[in-house]
Amino acid sequence: MRIFWGAVAVVAALGLLFGCVSGGSERPDMDMQQAATRADGILDTSLGEIRPEIQWTHGPTTTGSCDVTRRRTVMTIVSADRRGSFLGVVDRSWRKSGYKIKSINNDPDVPAIFAQTKDGFGVSLIVGGEGQVFFEVDSPCVDESDVADSTTKPTAPTYEGMENIPRPNIRSPFWSAGAP
Repeated sequence: MRIFWGAVAVVAALGLLFGCVSGGSERPDMDMQQAATRADGILDTSLGEIRPEIQWTHGPTTTGSCDVTRRRTVMTIVSADRRGSFLGVVDRSWRKSGYKIKSINNDPDVPAIFAQTKDGFGVSLIVGGEGQVFFEVDSPCVDESDVADSTTKPTAPTYEGMENIPRPNIRSPFWSAGAP
């Protein structure tokens, strides 16, 4: 798990670096804590749109020199047969919210959707090993500040004290089912 998030962080950092170099968005009216709060709101809305409801826990929060990333890990088992439906629900929700879809990876084993909000936040859904789903929101460049932990209560165990978040382990009659 740590390796996966590390790879995601490197890709996100390169994207932010490229964005800043090529005139990417900056938010001088916002600090890192405000950006983290905005990212939590984006994640809350994204996960709240998924029906039937899924269970999730917080992933690591990271900060760069002028950006912050919030992550959530889905603990509900999303079967290979339901992954397309799951991604479709999220894709429609993001489009309805006015997000620009930047890229879609249609790989059957590790699909992903990458989007951007109107105010410059990068939003992604990535399906990783064994079908575990990860949500991530990356802020644009903002003013440096301290960043507190998210105040949003997870819907799955927090796995505090564990080195890694385990693979998805919560069954859903719908999302974990085989062929529809």
